[in-house]
Amino acid sequence: MQSFYQLSKQIYDMENPREVRRAIIFCVRAWLHRGKLQELDAFFRKDTMLSKLADIYPFVYEQPTRAFFYNKSTFDERVRIVEKHMQFLRGKLREDVLLPLYQRESLPLWTGPECMGVELTAALFFDYGQRKEGLMSVILRLGEASLYQIIFWIAPAVDGTPAMWIGAMQGPNMEDARDVVKQATKACHSYRTKNLVLYIAQAVARSLGLGRIYAVTNEGYYANNHVRVDRKLKTDFSEFWREAGGTDTEDRRFMELPLIEKRKTMEEVPTRKRAVYRRRFAMLDDIDREVMERIGEILQ
Repeated sequence: MQSFYQLSKQIYDMENPREVRRAIIFCVRAWLHRGKLQELDAFFRKDTMLSKLADIYPFVYEQPTRAFFYNKSTFDERVRIVEKHMQFLRGKLREDVLLPLYQRESLPLWTGPECMGVELTAALFFDYGQRKEGLMSVILRLGEASLYQIIFWIAPAVDGTPAMWIGAMQGPNMEDARDVVKQATKACHSYRTKNLVLYIAQAVARSLGLGRIYAVTNEGYYANNHVRVDRKLKTDFSEFWREAGGTDTEDRRFMELPLIEKRKTMEEVPTRKRAVYRRRFAMLDDIDREVMERIGEILQ
């Protein structure tokens, strides 16, 4: 294993004083937990593909040392998350797909309608800035701009079932965001964009063979480790998950979400809205089919 100092130089910008401070803290924490990090390194080095992954994404050593993923997560839990997530993807995805995903390359999942002169698209994607909340994301884009992201990791549920764990949902960070979301919603037959990105994430979970989906509540959001949550959260996670069919779990930090969104029957839809709902449901059916095809193409 490399020295913690050498690792810190790969992880942090040593020209930035703030990053230098983080590098020092990383080295101290890593030394205090050196035995567990050496075991984590052994996990990656036992397999050629995992070893390559650790080389291109050295943050696997940093994430356990910081208060990431969810509120009051422990060092051991974070190590387990990193191992289980990477182990699952190692067993599922082709090497020529998995490694580029951790080099900021997008994997297209869906091409949607045109909105404001550009296409709505969805992809699997991971940016290093997302590592506080997870290890992968489903991103909904309008052209090149990010609209919504579901950031998650994959690890077993309490009963051992492989599960998607959502660490955050991030909305648009752009000028006129409200108007852009309004236009995108209209293009998607009055289907809200945050519901759309969750729908796509559910399709990804099913296509990967995951049996459950959990999502952090307001109480479970990782930033609760640091400051008041109302200064961090732009979205009320708990309320949105509940609207999406989420149910409480024994751990108040997480809710369980359905793998499949429940749809209204046409009898439940007012007559004047049925044409819009038919177009919406057709779009959602296309998403299910396209995501299944795209994921199927990248499986081993």
